[in-house]
Amino acid sequence: MSEPAINIAAHLPAMAKQQPWRAAVVFPEGRDAQGRVSYTHYTFRQLDQVSDQLAHGFQHLGLRRGMHTALMVPPSLDFFALTFALFKLGAVPVLIDPGIGALNLGKGLSEAAPEAFIGIPKAHVARAVLGWARASISIKITAGRRVGLGGPTTRHVRELGAGHGVFPIVKPEPDETAAILFTSGSTGPSKGVVYTHEFFGQQVEQIRRLYDIRPGEIDLPTFPLFALFGPALGMTSILPDMDPTRPAEVDPVKIIEAIENFGVTNMFGSPAVINRVGRYGETQGVKLPTLRRVISAGAPVPAKVIQRFAAMLAPGAQVFTPYGATECLPVSSIGSDVLLSETRYQTDLGRGVCVGQPVPGLTVKVIRISDEVIAAWNDSLEVAPGEIGEIAVRGPHVTRTYLNRPAATALAKICDPANDGFYHRMGDLGYVDAQGRIWFCGRKSHRVVTGRETLYTIPCEAVFNTHPAVFRSALVGVPRAADTEPVLCVELEPSARSTSPDQLRAELLELAAKHAHTQSIKRFLFHPAFPVDIRHNAKIFREKLAVWARRQRP
Repeated sequence: MSEPAINIAAHLPAMAKQQPWRAAVVFPEGRDAQGRVSYTHYTFRQLDQVSDQLAHGFQHLGLRRGMHTALMVPPSLDFFALTFALFKLGAVPVLIDPGIGALNLGKGLSEAAPEAFIGIPKAHVARAVLGWARASISIKITAGRRVGLGGPTTRHVRELGAGHGVFPIVKPEPDETAAILFTSGSTGPSKGVVYTHEFFGQQVEQIRRLYDIRPGEIDLPTFPLFALFGPALGMTSILPDMDPTRPAEVDPVKIIEAIENFGVTNMFGSPAVINRVGRYGETQGVKLPTLRRVISAGAPVPAKVIQRFAAMLAPGAQVFTPYGATECLPVSSIGSDVLLSETRYQTDLGRGVCVGQPVPGLTVKVIRISDEVIAAWNDSLEVAPGEIGEIAVRGPHVTRTYLNRPAATALAKICDPANDGFYHRMGDLGYVDAQGRIWFCGRKSHRVVTGRETLYTIPCEAVFNTHPAVFRSALVGVPRAADTEPVLCVELEPSARSTSPDQLRAELLELAAKHAHTQSIKRFLFHPAFPVDIRHNAKIFREKLAVWARRQRP
């Protein structure tokens, strides 16, 4: 019989014992008359005790091990305490980003079939009005003021659990579900990814080793789910004063304020956050000497965005861009030192975006491109070294299945009986260079197949992104008679929006002619603002742009 896995929540009492008085979570509660931020916090000891009380209270109300529990609470002290309480109890938090939209959110909750629903009053109103998981929910709890729709409040739950002492943390089996996290849905339906406690443990260890994160560091997580790694790694999490569903609208002054108020050493931000703060920092001459590392993920980060932010950091500090997905993170990582001094120039020539070496313990293969199910692994699936194919990964921090989606699971997983495991197909295209580094070339579903060639989005777009007037670009395919025409959609830099479109087209055509893989791109459309995912505000909805492009006059 397999040994029990370590419950992800077990990191919290360990840190509470190691550094009981250090702040675990700090939350901006408001501002005083002088405009200074007022903060509230939990120390590691307090967070451990409060989550124990909540776990006892949950148990009293009927929550139990394995029970799917929808958690719709924004980043806050409550979010941390509730999540760790559920982990301690062995209940399964269902974490769905509200940014995926009400329709996808409702579908996700229907698939997850939660028996309990914990949410802020606004979430309970939406649940009641829209009928989310009406058939499965039997326990309702309100985080915050009670409004009559959400059962007892979290304060009442704590009162129920007070005086019961330390909660005996569940010792899960290796394959026992710890949580269900939903994908962003930016390239297909949002799917519930099943996380086990063993997977969480491996993921925390990978992040700790990869970035040499140590207890006592100060973290600024601008993406809610990444905030959970802070207490597990012994970092103090400073929750930013921002709307996490709109990272592209973040106020850079407030982000910089938090970094300076606490001497933040570690920051996670989507490319949209990094871009916005970096632009402000460049114009204002801002320096952020306390930051040791900045981590940005969710979509490829342009080199010029990384360069702007890196200029604010002290010597030796870097901007890291890990590659991965909800199903496996991290797969690899690269730092700004290598990216800015070497690989960015290959990117500009259309050779893809280097995302670094695979992390230790992970096997990476590049297989021939196929949209069909691959039932079992065999070595003939691999393409030649340096050839573009689909990236597939195998390792201890690769998730095994999607929730209640057997067809999606079959399409994404390749059984590997020889190694008693499986490969996950990332749905991304790329290749591995002679140094063993992965180069990302775009999503498989976004490739443009014409009658005479296949065009890959990232290598093509990168050529045009070197133009100073181009903020970003997106390659799409438009049906033309019996063929497909490659069309480049372009979003301009704000400062270039008054430039003559005819002049820009001529300059982009000149760029296209310089590279063999872009010479067939002859049509350029200027779009005012690309549709992007809400989670990161960085993944371009190329499917929507393709529909828009079809409507434009030839």
